[in-house]
Amino acid sequence: MGMKQTHKSRSKRGLKIVIWTLSIIAMVIIAASVILDSLTYKPLDEAKAVFRSDPEVVVEHLKDGYRFEPVGGEVIQPDIIFYPGGLVEPESYAPFAKRMAEKGHRVYIASMPLNLAVFGQNKADSFISEHQGSRYVIGGHSLGGVFAARYASEHTDIIDGVYFMASYADDGGKLNGLNMSALQITGTKDGILDRTEWEAARKNLPDDTTYVDIAGGNHGQFGSYGFQKGDNEASLTPAEQLIEVTEAMDLWIQGIDLFQR
Repeated sequence: MGMKQTHKSRSKRGLKIVIWTLSIIAMVIIAASVILDSLTYKPLDEAKAVFRSDPEVVVEHLKDGYRFEPVGGEVIQPDIIFYPGGLVEPESYAPFAKRMAEKGHRVYIASMPLNLAVFGQNKADSFISEHQGSRYVIGGHSLGGVFAARYASEHTDIIDGVYFMASYADDGGKLNGLNMSALQITGTKDGILDRTEWEAARKNLPDDTTYVDIAGGNHGQFGSYGFQKGDNEASLTPAEQLIEVTEAMDLWIQGIDLFQR
């Protein structure tokens, strides 16, 4: 009888330990989620205003992100894949995607787990599977550009170019020596981009790289999510910086030979 009671007591203590452990883990996860959400940059009203279909562009929510597609006529190649900056919600880049779609391109914005591209490097796979005959350029803002380059370095058969907005190709995404084009866009007022690391990473870029430094542009205005902590105030308006970014993209894309390989 005593042995049975001892066994039951131990079982109860063990169950209590398991319950307490699971409760602590749950509380840590909830706290981490709340903290992460508080640190995440959300789209401004300006981004929300263009994040919808209109007579020129159809916007569709996909499993792994969003598609912006021009209405009517043939879609101009290449398709554009975009990886958001770290802790920035993908809808914040709607103005960029909408403008490039208005120029005739199909544009995809990836949704990253926890809004961190480090957890979603291969998100481009699902977009590329939609149109097997298309050509693609891939890129992104800040952390997104780093992991877009890593993806491109592993998929040279389908990716024709990589673009960087306040970003660079690190040693895990080397593009030097590849038959590929790259576009580097930075802003002179950027207070977030580590220029020393950016300069050192130039060795990882292909010979065919175009550099554009936007006078007065800062880090946060590559998207539409407000002022980013640690950044400098831009001397351009968000609309003016968007125009310079999309014009640089347009000129760069026009110079890519999509069927050179």
